[in-house]
Amino acid sequence: MNRVQCSICGAAMPGNWQDYPDYPFCSRRCRLADLGRWFGEEYRVPDAAPPDLSTPPDDE
Repeated sequence: MNRVQCSICGAAMPGNWQDYPDYPFCSRRCRLADLGRWFGEEYRVPDAAPPDLSTPPDDE
């Protein structure tokens, strides 16, 4: 059996993931803490780099 830990507080989560309604978090508190990190922009989805507009495109 795999050992799973809450990604926020590190608490061990024995048993099946179905036993945790807030999975992958151990509790609602940790789930909301994670949401707060997204709202606070501590987590970010990487964006594609903008094109370099300083050089003209190559004409073939």
